[in-house]
Amino acid sequence: MKTKIEIKNRFTGSIIFEFECDGNTILKTIQEALKNKANLIWADLRGADLFGANLREANLREANLRGANLREANLREANLRGADLREANLREANLREADLFGANLREANLREVNLREADLFGANLREADLFEADLFGANLREADLFEADLREANLREADLFGAKNKDLAYIPIYCKWSTSIKGDLIQIGCKEKTIEQWDLFFASNEEYSTKRGTDEFKQIQAVYLAHKAYLEFLKS
Repeated sequence: MKTKIEIKNRFTGSIIFEFECDGNTILKTIQEALKNKANLIWADLRGADLFGANLREANLREANLRGANLREANLREANLRGADLREANLREANLREADLFGANLREANLREVNLREADLFGANLREADLFEADLFGANLREADLFEADLREANLREADLFGAKNKDLAYIPIYCKWSTSIKGDLIQIGCKEKTIEQWDLFFASNEEYSTKRGTDEFKQIQAVYLAHKAYLEFLKS
């Protein structure tokens, strides 16, 4: 039996797109809408089951996706600016380079999500679960991180300048460069040095690519001191 599904404007209730077919689902309707280049700005998609959907480059600006299931969906380069994604399930979704400027992601499940180079400027991430999320190079300026769970998240080269409630979020120790220990050496970015050599570097005025006196440099030094303490304690 054929089923007709309508996608409506969240503000006016007017029909944006409709589709009818046998065994129809909201996922099939959205895919048909994208195929027909329908404008899904302000779409009301509350609670929609879009598990694994291919929504790459979709324009869902200010759409209502509250409580939607977007687990494992491909939203790479999608326009979700100002979208309502409260309580949405985005676990393992691909949001690389997505525009989430001002989006509301409060209490969203963002575990293991790919947010590399995504724009989250001013986004609401209060109480969001970002455990093991990849935020490499993401823009988190002025985002609200109240009680956000960023444990094990990749924050390398992420910009958190002006982010709100950082002191109330669960944030891992991080800096712009990858850091590791190899024997008696500590590697920061592409540089490998002993503790003595790093101590001399940080006590000097020498600079590599990060200017001294900046927050980025302080983060690098803080991460070094954490690795130094770890290595020295194990040797004690």
